[in-house]
Amino acid sequence: MIPTTFFLTRGVGRHKDQLQSFELALRDAGIQYCNLVSVSSIVPAGCKMLSREQGLKKLHPGEITFVVIARNATNEPHRLIVSSVGVAIPSEATQYGYLSEHHSFGQTDETAGEYAEDLAATMLATTMGIQFDPQTAWDERKKIFQTTGLIIKTTNITQSATGDKAGLWTTTVAAAVFVNPP
Repeated sequence: MIPTTFFLTRGVGRHKDQLQSFELALRDAGIQYCNLVSVSSIVPAGCKMLSREQGLKKLHPGEITFVVIARNATNEPHRLIVSSVGVAIPSEATQYGYLSEHHSFGQTDETAGEYAEDLAATMLATTMGIQFDPQTAWDERKKIFQTTGLIIKTTNITQSATGDKAGLWTTTVAAAVFVNPP
């Protein structure tokens, strides 16, 4: 099975039990009713990105659903957590793309999102033979990647949250959800 579409989603949940906190984060993301199977980081060639709303309409309760998912959790009050998935799509429809997952503590949405996006773009760029200095800043490399014309889209989906002040479990998720062909 090769998916032809995917979408990005995110969520946050809080509960006294860690597992229930995760479930609530999945509910917030809209994917709680699927049987999620984590896969690695490849976007199949020609796979199109849908909006969250379009993608959710294509899912069915109990469906085996392949995802690239980042998740993080804490029960430490006021602790900043973040989950992010980066996307890099090539311009050539016959070339596969990359997804990356990143989860950390203390990073802002912007920092974590850029990091995840950079990871995906760097993995794609190295497979395409794009020459760049890995020590340069993401903004510089993003310009290089775009000016080659080989990478047409990079983006990310990021969810952060601050640990509940009363010590409830707080969970964040960010996911790229593959939609089965009809």
